[in-house]
Amino acid sequence: MRQLLRIRDARVFLLGWGLSMFGDSAMFLVLGIWAKDLTHSNSAAGLVFFVLVLPSLFSPLAGLVVDRVRKRPLLIAVNCFMGAAILLLLFVHGRGDLWLIYVVAALYGMAGVVLYSARSAFLTVMLPRELLGDANAIFSTLREGLRLLSPLFGAGLYAAFGGGVVAVADAVTFAGVALALVFVRTPETQPVREEHHFLTELTGGIRHILATLPLKQIILTTGVCLLFVGFAETLLFAVMEFGLHRPPSFLGVLESLQGAGAILGGLTAARALRRFGDVRLVGFGMALFAVGAGSFASSSLPVVCIGIAVAGFAVSWFIVGFATAIQLRTPQGLQGRVASAADTIVSTPQTVGIALGAGLVSLVDYRALVAMMVLAVAACAAYLLSRRTEAIAPSEIPPAPSSELLSQPQP
Repeated sequence: MRQLLRIRDARVFLLGWGLSMFGDSAMFLVLGIWAKDLTHSNSAAGLVFFVLVLPSLFSPLAGLVVDRVRKRPLLIAVNCFMGAAILLLLFVHGRGDLWLIYVVAALYGMAGVVLYSARSAFLTVMLPRELLGDANAIFSTLREGLRLLSPLFGAGLYAAFGGGVVAVADAVTFAGVALALVFVRTPETQPVREEHHFLTELTGGIRHILATLPLKQIILTTGVCLLFVGFAETLLFAVMEFGLHRPPSFLGVLESLQGAGAILGGLTAARALRRFGDVRLVGFGMALFAVGAGSFASSSLPVVCIGIAVAGFAVSWFIVGFATAIQLRTPQGLQGRVASAADTIVSTPQTVGIALGAGLVSLVDYRALVAMMVLAVAACAAYLLSRRTEAIAPSEIPPAPSSELLSQPQP
């Protein structure tokens, strides 16, 4: 990571994006708590996260946009837009304004699908390919590690002053990342427009995934995994209410513990990636998450705290393996579409899982849902860990496909 941090643009980019992650982590938690407080309903709180991930269904369109334009101006524009949109929360004053929370969550989700693809693609422009794993490890450490402070900050600010103040603070973080991007000097040429039919261009990402065995293994298995992991968004509220007998704001403490585990996971992820490869690293991440999530069935506070820290460690390994596999196994001209296609494949079942969790938690004992989630994630981990896919070296990355290749069916 020292080599990465010697790069001036990498430091500026990481600083700005870390500020944005801080605001996002605090705001996501507050949106759920706010909905719970307004309605006294676990389902209403869980549906906030459902709305957040619902726009990922349109990720392929976002990926096509990302591949057609320069990434840095796009990142600046989207962050500025969200800095203004988040201020809609200043008009939430009672239960009748709950719809505004869902509107902001939807806008957050739409911006997120663009930012995810654009950031992933921009990193491949800004950094040498051998440093992408380290960059993803730092991002994972920042994002998950900020759970040590941002959830407590967000929940505390919300409890003391209300959600409107949290919204203003989040708007400032969006402005901060936009300003940091202004100072990034990495040259970026305008992408050359491909002369293909719209549908051919739109499906270029999914074609590449299906034609690249390691990507297909990682992404499709992750989709199955997240169908069940989606339960966790609502389950955590049930764990606090029925298992630990704590108020909704206590979720901030659990999120911070997850961040503590994620710091260790992020610090070790790049080395683990080089040792195990992307496919097996994702598999190990799933296995560890299953172990940590099993604690949610317990009514013991220490057990749940340890379990969620283990889950945080696991998330870092999983994210680094997943993100780096997409970047290293994809040609430059398809970076945005592959990232977006992957996002759609994994987020669609996650969206369904969140909706199912929000509905089932009122009908089924939450511990039965925890058991179902753990067994499914463990099975996905076992599948990936049984694969024998070789790790890819940066020099082995395939060139961008020709127009003849993209116009032909992929095997």
